[in-house]
Amino acid sequence: MKAFVITSPQVGSVIEVPEPQVGDHDLLVEIERVGICGTDVEFFNGDMAYLASGHAKYPLQLGHEWCGRVIEIGSKVAPHWRGKFITGDTMLGCQQCDRCTTGYQHLCHDRDEVGIRNGYPGALAQRLIIPEFAAHELPDDLDPALGAMVEPTGNALRSVDATKLKAGERLLIFGPGTIGLLCALIAKSRGIEVHLVGVEETSLTFARQFGFAGVHHIDAIPQIPIHAVIDATYNNEIPALALELLEPGRTVVYIGIAGIPSMIDSRTLVLKDLTAVDILSGSPGNAGAIKLLSTGAIDPRPLIASVVSLKESAEVLAGKRPGAIGDGPKIHIKP
Repeated sequence: MKAFVITSPQVGSVIEVPEPQVGDHDLLVEIERVGICGTDVEFFNGDMAYLASGHAKYPLQLGHEWCGRVIEIGSKVAPHWRGKFITGDTMLGCQQCDRCTTGYQHLCHDRDEVGIRNGYPGALAQRLIIPEFAAHELPDDLDPALGAMVEPTGNALRSVDATKLKAGERLLIFGPGTIGLLCALIAKSRGIEVHLVGVEETSLTFARQFGFAGVHHIDAIPQIPIHAVIDATYNNEIPALALELLEPGRTVVYIGIAGIPSMIDSRTLVLKDLTAVDILSGSPGNAGAIKLLSTGAIDPRPLIASVVSLKESAEVLAGKRPGAIGDGPKIHIKP
């Protein structure tokens, strides 16, 4: 089958790879749509931390935001999965350790990560193998654009849930990229007053179309009480700034990961009696994300700037925007 494979930093192409072999507990999925995210770009550029730690190495077959249809099942898989429209968890724990058996399988020490860790092939290919335990059924008539947004929406849902905000309270989100905008859409749907902060005028202008309470340049953040902060950036200075802006007794949520250490003063956390929550994965939020997307509680399709072919993956990963309509942050691939 055809797959997009990266062989070294900034070098990748569509090649023929062996057909996936279906194990007893596996589903074989014909991929319909794949989203490209910042982690994929880091791998393409050679900056991703897993490359240095040894958790990943080239060649790499990326793609962890996806949806598709089950075309074959293993001998021990429940028959109802055949023909289903699905997406899947990115984090594949061992299913045997204490973390996996107590609800933390996405933090398993020995986990694979689809298209990311331990060489597990991703969805930038015509077909993908996923274990039954990681599969999530989607409504059969769900737009594939939404199906491929489940994974980032799961991350955003966990982030907004972690703020514990109620309707009428105020949320400040740093980073008007895909995750930041998804957080903003979810929070707005709950009646939370949303303020987005960014740097690039193009992304700020794009964000203004959604009718949030405020969209601000980082040099012009209004002096108003902030009841929760979500940091969805790669900027190592934002975590400390978030603590400064936050009202005492409230919560900051960190989901962005900077390329260098982010320094915060724990005394600020203590003296303001703050809570800091960190989000690694959308895994525990996938079911909720499917509900949000399938019921129309939020509609993130305006974030998708274009849908391109597998052969254009290298251009997208290199920061180009083939076929882009508007300034939405997300590009989808249709293998």
